[in-house]
Formats: sequence, structure tokens, C-alpha cells
Amino acid sequence: MNAQTIAVVGATGAVGVEILRVLERRNFPVASLKLLASARSAGKTLAFKGKPYTVEELKASSFKGVDIAFFSAGATRSREFVPAAKAAGCVVIDNSSAFRMDPNTPLVVPEVNPGDLRRHNGVIANPNCTAAILAVAVWPIHQAAGIRKITVSTYQSA
Repeated sequence: MNAQTIAVVGATGAVGVEILRVLERRNFPVASLKLLASARSAGKTLAFKGKPYTVEELKASSFKGVDIAFFSAGATRSREFVPAAKAAGCVVIDNSSAFRMDPNTPLVVPEVNPGDLRRHNGVIANPNCTAAILAVAVWPIHQAAGIRKITVSTYQSA
């Protein structure tokens, strides 16, 4: 893959910071990086590969020249800004619930259904954190033996 221009929406939040860590740890080919967040977080500095990056305020115009945008700022922000990202030609990977039930948006866990990435229309959704982890663990069992029903309870902090 060629180096990409990446935006992280919600960059100062816990998930945004983790997205940056994963991109760095996996040596993702980043040509340039835009960190986007609320006006309250604009001006803060975050490090990526040892280099400081200044957080910018998220605006509809933020996506010019961006190849891939990772959204992790909640469903309201996704619904508000994903159309602008798509209009700018950006592929969005959305971590919120905004597009999970949209039949035109693939819901992807790369270890389970990477082929579904081919049918995206500019937006790729992912399941919530608990479902994604469970899918990775259960998928090989389902392939080997078949699973007809699974009941899961989760207890998450508030």
C-alpha cells in the first residue's frame, strides 16, 4: 500500500489515541497526518512516531486531500461530518454506531470478513468493541463446528 494521508477524528479521546498507537505500532504507511477534535481540544499536541502534531478543530472542510479518516468521536459527529469526508473523496472507517445498521455500509471485522471491504461506498463501519473481540474469538469455532446460538453478557464501565 502506498503512503496515505490519514485523519483521526476524535484524536484526543481514548480511542483516538489508541488508533494513533496502532497505526504507529503496525507501521501503517502514513504520508501525512491530521488530528481532528472539538474546538476545546484544538491546539493540543499529540505525538506520532516521535513527532508532535497539533490537533485541529473538526470542520466540514477538514478532509480536503485526506485518503482515509478514522472516526471515533461518537455517532452524532459521524452523522454530521462523514458526508463531508465522503464528498472530499475520503474513505471513512467509523467506530461509532452511526452506520452499523445501514444496509449499504459494510460492518467489518478484518479477521472475520475482510472481503466485505470491497463493497464500501466511502464508509466502513465496525461493531462495538465487545462484539468485535467476540467475533474474532468465535469465528474460527463457528467455521470448525458451527454455532447456532450464543448468549453473551457484558459489563462495561460507565
